[in-house]
Amino acid sequence: MRFLGRVFVGCLALLLAIPCGAFVLGLGAMLDPVSRDVLGNLGLAGLFEGLNDLASGIGPETVLFALAAFARALFLLLVLPPVALAVIGETLNWRSAAWYGAGTGLLTALVPWLARSAARAGDTQAFAQEGRITAILFLTGAASGLVYWLVAGRFGPRDGAV
Repeated sequence: MRFLGRVFVGCLALLLAIPCGAFVLGLGAMLDPVSRDVLGNLGLAGLFEGLNDLASGIGPETVLFALAAFARALFLLLVLPPVALAVIGETLNWRSAAWYGAGTGLLTALVPWLARSAARAGDTQAFAQEGRITAILFLTGAASGLVYWLVAGRFGPRDGAV
């Protein structure tokens, strides 16, 4: 019965942590001037290109594929890190704020770096912009990890491993 209670509290904590991470990601993207400019340019350019493509006869399945790719990227950034750290933390009985906050933040910040095959070298301006985005992603993961810890990790039983 205790196990089912921990599973329920963990699921509830994840249901609260993931939207919090999405909120922090959106807020960080809007408050950072570089990210705001990049997203604004990409958003308008993508909107106009999508409308031109639809008008020229390209089917709506292309839009669906783009939306699926966007949803997959959001899943990898917002859902996978908190769930992975929650499963590891609950399994190994690690329930510290540093584990959930810093661990989820680091994993979320590393996802884009791990997802691509090779890093660009030599372009310092692009590297600075990627550093700012990495910082926003770290804050996103840290916020979702700390929300998970506040709901599920702080008052959990501390018997068992470590």
